[in-house]
Amino acid sequence: MNRGNFAQGEGSLKLHIQDLKSLSDSQALTSPTIFEPQTSTERGDDGGADSCPTTSPEDQAPEKKLTLFALRLAVLEKSATGLGTLGFIWATVVLLGGFAITLEKTDFWFITIILLVEGTRLFSRSHELEWQHQSTWSLADAGKTSFRLLRSSSRLLARVLKAIFRPMSVIGSKSRHQGGQLKEETARRGRLEELNKKRQRSRRWNSLDVPFLPLAPWVFLSKNISKLLHWLQIIAAIACVVLSLMKIIKRNYGEVDSSEKRNRKAALIIFYSLALAEAVLFLLEKAYWELKIIYGKLLEEVTKECELESLGLLPVRRFFYDAYSRCLDGSIFDGLKMDMVSFAMDLLASNSPDEQLIGARILRKFATSERFSDDTLQKIGITFLVMERLVEMLNWKDLQEEEIREAAALILSKLAGKKQNSLRVAGIPGAMESISSLLYTTRNSSPGCFEIGDKNIVFDHPHYGFWTFNHMGLLIMKKLARDHDNCGKIGSTRGLLPKIIDFSHVEERLLKDDSVTDSQIMTVKRSLQVVKMLASTPGTTGKQLRREISEIVFTISNIRDILQYGEKHPNLQKLGIDILTSLALEDDTAERIGGTGGIINHLLNILFKEGMTEDQNHVRTAAGQALTMLAMESDSNCQRILRSGALEKFVNALEVPLLRENAAMILRNLCTYSGEGCFIKLRGVTAAVPTVLKGIMLEDNRLQEVMVGLAACAFKFMTTAESRIMFKRSVIKETELANELVQILKKYPNPPVRFPRVRRFTIELAIWMMKDDKTNSHIFKNLGLEKELENVLDTTSELENFNIFNGTAGLNRYKTCIHSLVETALKLMENEHSAEVSH
Repeated sequence: MNRGNFAQGEGSLKLHIQDLKSLSDSQALTSPTIFEPQTSTERGDDGGADSCPTTSPEDQAPEKKLTLFALRLAVLEKSATGLGTLGFIWATVVLLGGFAITLEKTDFWFITIILLVEGTRLFSRSHELEWQHQSTWSLADAGKTSFRLLRSSSRLLARVLKAIFRPMSVIGSKSRHQGGQLKEETARRGRLEELNKKRQRSRRWNSLDVPFLPLAPWVFLSKNISKLLHWLQIIAAIACVVLSLMKIIKRNYGEVDSSEKRNRKAALIIFYSLALAEAVLFLLEKAYWELKIIYGKLLEEVTKECELESLGLLPVRRFFYDAYSRCLDGSIFDGLKMDMVSFAMDLLASNSPDEQLIGARILRKFATSERFSDDTLQKIGITFLVMERLVEMLNWKDLQEEEIREAAALILSKLAGKKQNSLRVAGIPGAMESISSLLYTTRNSSPGCFEIGDKNIVFDHPHYGFWTFNHMGLLIMKKLARDHDNCGKIGSTRGLLPKIIDFSHVEERLLKDDSVTDSQIMTVKRSLQVVKMLASTPGTTGKQLRREISEIVFTISNIRDILQYGEKHPNLQKLGIDILTSLALEDDTAERIGGTGGIINHLLNILFKEGMTEDQNHVRTAAGQALTMLAMESDSNCQRILRSGALEKFVNALEVPLLRENAAMILRNLCTYSGEGCFIKLRGVTAAVPTVLKGIMLEDNRLQEVMVGLAACAFKFMTTAESRIMFKRSVIKETELANELVQILKKYPNPPVRFPRVRRFTIELAIWMMKDDKTNSHIFKNLGLEKELENVLDTTSELENFNIFNGTAGLNRYKTCIHSLVETALKLMENEHSAEVSH
């Protein structure tokens, strides 16, 4: 018989997996199980259900301040450039072309010098941005260059003098605070320098260190040229202002003594005014730049608001240069179209390792930020090329690319938290293989050797984050496994399933060690979570996955170790038990689990263990459900349970509120599916009849359902005389029980979703009572059972014909349909009525 399969919902789990929430007794009794249909089969969304506070657009996109600043600078720059162009044309066409001969000597040289100076400034300006932009292309200069290098030497000198003559008391009062900052900054720079040294080992020149001339190489390094061009512009603009003002104020343009010279004065005034306006606009731009960047600390402000302080100013500075370049090269509005996320995605697609790292760092920060994660993940999720690039980066195993790889894994784990994105990630060709490459298994490898795909690769680097990648890989798998189609892809990826299961292995010493850290248990927990989701997959995919999982020889033995030694880790035990419950849906797997030495005994020990805290009760409940599944339609497992001597414990457990429901279901399965050779052993179940009868009369809903179901089976092991003794012992009359059964049918005119078998079990018990004592047929008839049974015929549904459920799909169909039970009950009452008439 094929038991089918089922799916259970998974609770929401954040990026850093927290301990599973425990259930109280009442929650454990009312939580959905495989024995009732569920209205939804959707698994929990890890994508962060926490609602974010409403914020303004500026708060959601702090980089808008930079794009607006870039636009304003571009307006000033283009205005100055336009005036400069007009002044150049005016000088060359009107003055030097039309009045060159008649110009005074001073005017001729002033115009010439102004043109040369402005030409120098324009040339410097057109290339300064390129060189400044070039300074952000490499992380090698990340800790050395900033906008502060553009400050004037006088300002720098003033700050140095101020620091030298600062009162010692002030220095002393801040020394402790500054000392801590200094240590942190030193450590950060040390890490940057170590990374930069690695990145400088290249066959290509670093653009910042190119010596353009063989002589005086330091002066002509590319990282110093932008500063040189900057000062050339400042000097040129000041010279232009001075020369223009001198001529405009003095107006010594010579005498106008002929008609050929009558427009010369006006032409010169126009030229000097244009030159002055251009220079003033340029200096105004520089002043505005200085005011916002140096004094207003705009870059620091945006960096803080973007939560990028740990990355320094380099990413934000690079973003600003890109936006400013777009405003200058094209329309002034082109820079407004930029945002930090799209900027980072462009960097990620670059061929430069430094740009890739900057992009990865920005996306990692934004993807994990409470403020920016939703928008960031949405943009990445609809950009297939970016997701493909992230998946590709998972295969990068070079030590210098470790941070990029880790960032890509983290971003993908956040992406997979949204169902629509998880489908897109899994749909990328080779995605599962790339995620599998994050998993480094060492169980069957020699020390220092990690298994990656089909090969064992030796890593001698002591600081490579193998376990970090293991955690991230399992987390991505867990989130992808929320979708059933992805589960099929995981199962079909060669070598992936054994890797996942291998991480569920944990040694006894770690499980029993009080000082074990959470990170050491985290890998085991995530592995079990993934296996649980795969094993609970419905349909033919689930059947195939359960078969493959059970055929891996380490699966059940790993769970057995956790059950045996994991007393201090109930969450791990709960996950392992849930896996066994899912695997037990298949006949051959249920037999394999029962045949694995110690599994059933460990489950019994957990179920009946005393002294467990309330937050561990969910483990006992799960153990009861697993035993119920193992005993279902398995004669050998039923015999194993009976041989353990647990029958009396199950009978006594009917008095325990936490255990009574599962105990009743297990006893019913033992009575139903045990072979004929177990009849003598099962006679002990009759001791539970008084408790069961009281449960029928006093309880309601699901607990009443299981008590009625157990009673219908337990009475079969007693004679009529013994059953009457049990009624007397429970102080309940058969008439009262019959009336209660009729009331149950009246109470539930339609099959309840929470306990769909209550009418079936009620009819089964009524049939036994009528067969046991023919007078009960008359009692039932007087109570109106016949009418209620006819109502059952009119309202019956497929819901009542199944023992377990997979979401809304029924599994494990009963051999006798409810229609046949109703017809049997009606026939018994009809025969009794016919006997009375004939008599």
